[in-house]
Amino acid sequence: MAKSKSSKSSSATIGFEQQIWDAACELWGHIPAADYRKIFTGLIFLKYISTAFEKKYAELVAEGDGFEDDPDAYEADNIFFVPPEARGVKLQRQPTHRKSAQS
Repeated sequence: MAKSKSSKSSSATIGFEQQIWDAACELWGHIPAADYRKIFTGLIFLKYISTAFEKKYAELVAEGDGFEDDPDAYEADNIFFVPPEARGVKLQRQPTHRKSAQS
Protein backbone atom coordinates (compact mmCIF):
# COMPACT_ATOMS: atom_id res chain seq x y z
CA MET A 1 0.00 0.00 0.00
CA ALA A 2 2.87 2.39 0.64
CA LYS A 3 4.08 4.39 -2.31
CA SER A 4 7.60 4.00 -3.50
CA LYS A 5 9.93 6.93 -2.89
CA SER A 6 10.37 7.54 -6.60
CA SER A 7 6.64 8.11 -7.11
CA LYS A 8 6.33 10.74 -4.37
CA SER A 9 5.92 14.36 -5.40
CA SER A 10 7.51 17.24 -3.57
CA SER A 11 5.51 18.73 -0.70
CA ALA A 12 5.12 21.92 -2.74
CA THR A 13 2.99 20.17 -5.36
CA ILE A 14 0.77 17.94 -3.21
CA GLY A 15 -2.08 18.91 -0.94
CA PHE A 16 -2.16 18.99 2.84
CA GLU A 17 -4.27 15.84 2.90
CA GLN A 18 -1.64 13.91 0.95
CA GLN A 19 1.07 15.06 3.36
CA ILE A 20 -0.99 13.80 6.33
CA TRP A 21 -1.62 10.50 4.56
CA ASP A 22 2.08 10.01 3.76
CA ALA A 23 3.05 10.79 7.37
CA ALA A 24 0.40 8.36 8.63
CA CYS A 25 1.74 5.60 6.40
CA GLU A 26 5.28 6.09 7.70
CA LEU A 27 4.26 6.24 11.37
CA TRP A 28 1.81 3.35 11.27
CA GLY A 29 4.36 0.69 12.23
CA HIS A 30 6.19 2.78 14.84
CA ILE A 31 3.38 4.04 17.07
CA PRO A 32 0.87 1.98 19.09
CA ALA A 33 -2.67 2.24 17.69
CA ALA A 34 -4.01 4.17 20.70
CA ASP A 35 -1.32 6.84 20.40
CA TYR A 36 -1.60 6.95 16.62
CA ARG A 37 -5.30 7.74 16.88
CA LYS A 38 -4.63 10.64 19.26
CA ILE A 39 -2.05 12.22 16.99
CA PHE A 40 -4.06 12.07 13.79
CA THR A 41 -7.39 12.99 15.36
CA GLY A 42 -5.70 16.22 16.42
CA LEU A 43 -4.30 16.82 12.94
CA ILE A 44 -7.69 16.24 11.34
CA PHE A 45 -9.29 18.67 13.80
CA LEU A 46 -6.59 21.26 13.05
CA LYS A 47 -7.25 20.90 9.32
CA TYR A 48 -11.01 21.29 9.91
CA ILE A 49 -10.73 24.49 11.96
CA SER A 50 -8.10 25.92 9.59
CA THR A 51 -10.29 25.33 6.54
CA ALA A 52 -13.35 26.91 8.21
CA PHE A 53 -11.26 29.87 9.37
CA GLU A 54 -9.69 30.46 5.94
CA LYS A 55 -13.11 30.42 4.26
CA LYS A 56 -14.55 32.95 6.73
CA TYR A 57 -11.37 35.06 6.56
CA ALA A 58 -11.71 35.31 2.76
CA GLU A 59 -15.38 36.33 3.13
CA LEU A 60 -14.49 39.06 5.65
CA VAL A 61 -11.66 40.38 3.47
CA ALA A 62 -14.05 40.50 0.48
CA GLU A 63 -16.56 42.49 2.55
CA GLY A 64 -13.85 45.07 3.18
CA ASP A 65 -15.05 46.21 6.62
CA GLY A 66 -11.76 45.38 8.38
CA PHE A 67 -13.17 42.64 10.63
CA GLU A 68 -10.92 39.83 9.34
CA ASP A 69 -8.77 39.93 12.51
CA ASP A 70 -11.68 40.33 14.96
CA PRO A 71 -12.34 37.08 16.89
CA ASP A 72 -15.99 38.08 17.44
CA ALA A 73 -16.65 37.97 13.69
CA TYR A 74 -15.75 34.26 13.71
CA GLU A 75 -17.46 33.37 16.98
CA ALA A 76 -20.73 34.74 15.61
CA ASP A 77 -20.67 31.87 13.08
CA ASN A 78 -19.28 29.27 15.54
CA ILE A 79 -15.87 29.27 13.85
CA PHE A 80 -12.62 29.08 15.82
CA PHE A 81 -10.49 32.19 15.45
CA VAL A 82 -6.96 31.18 14.47
CA PRO A 83 -4.35 33.71 15.63
CA PRO A 84 -1.81 34.82 13.00
CA GLU A 85 1.05 32.81 14.54
CA ALA A 86 -0.99 29.57 14.29
CA ARG A 87 -2.28 29.90 10.73
CA GLY A 88 -1.45 27.26 8.16
CA VAL A 89 0.85 29.37 6.00
CA LYS A 90 3.07 30.25 8.96
CA LEU A 91 3.07 26.67 10.28
CA GLN A 92 4.05 25.28 6.88
CA ARG A 93 7.12 27.55 6.88
CA GLN A 94 8.31 26.16 10.25
CA PRO A 95 11.29 23.78 10.26
CA THR A 96 10.16 20.17 10.34
CA HIS A 97 12.93 18.88 12.60
CA ARG A 98 13.97 20.07 16.02
CA LYS A 99 17.61 20.09 14.89
CA SER A 100 16.73 22.49 12.03
CA ALA A 101 15.00 24.86 14.44
CA GLN A 102 18.09 25.10 16.65
CA SER A 103 20.55 25.78 13.81
